[in-house]
Amino acid sequence: MAHAHFRLPSGALARGLRWSQIGLDASANLAHQATAFTRAAPSGHTPNLLGTLEPGPDLPMGALLVEEINGRPPRLSQDFPAIAIALAAIHALPSEPAPNPITSTVQVIERQAPYFAKANLSPETLAHLEAELEWVRILPTTPAPPITLVGTDTHPGNFLIDTEGKAWFVDLEKATDGLPAIDLAHATLYTSTTWDPDVAAVLSPAETASFYETWSQNAPPAVVESTRPWFTPARRLTWLRTLSWMARWKVEGSTTHSAGVDPRTLTHVQARIADFFDPDTIARVRATL
Repeated sequence: MAHAHFRLPSGALARGLRWSQIGLDASANLAHQATAFTRAAPSGHTPNLLGTLEPGPDLPMGALLVEEINGRPPRLSQDFPAIAIALAAIHALPSEPAPNPITSTVQVIERQAPYFAKANLSPETLAHLEAELEWVRILPTTPAPPITLVGTDTHPGNFLIDTEGKAWFVDLEKATDGLPAIDLAHATLYTSTTWDPDVAAVLSPAETASFYETWSQNAPPAVVESTRPWFTPARRLTWLRTLSWMARWKVEGSTTHSAGVDPRTLTHVQARIADFFDPDTIARVRATL
């Protein structure tokens, strides 16, 4: 929804930027994404950055020129081991200093939480969300969470699987330094695995546990040891972060940022958000966290 992709004769992709989901202006957004692709490339699981096109009258937000990955959407849960291995490789890369990622995520949720009251949600749904917000507000921020390079928007639809079965993470718009457990949660939560119509699946607890185990076997041991205590809290935190973003989209995104987006995509997004906020869905997901 935030990008348009164009295949070029050279074999590259022009990744045209429509708007910044993290609130950056055109130049800062382009620079942020270029840096993210450059930093993640040594993982061997992200496209190489080939160049940039600066913002201008005919390209207001600019574009990235990136390597095209010849791949298909993942099949869940068949391709989950490959996705876990890709994330482990990204999480093994050098990190830069960053604020406490638990505190930062809570701040994102708190900024977006007012949209819950504006999103025409049922009283039952609002009651569930308020209970989760109360939990967030007393969530300890210790022991200090580990900091690694993270993809942030790691739902399975942002991966491609090549002919060798290797997973490639292709949407680095929100990549930053943070908590690996949030990436793992975002790859496996119901709100992520049913988001993309080409990748939709509902995971069993065993499939989710297997994903975490594969990541644990491939990430650096020190990262695994320091991340493991955050596996469960990060799932609740990431789910609420996702829902708060969706409430914001429900209120203002479909009118503010829908220009140029395929109407079928918008219809699908609206249907998924309606399901995610359904009282039965909310109750069912909460019971699995």
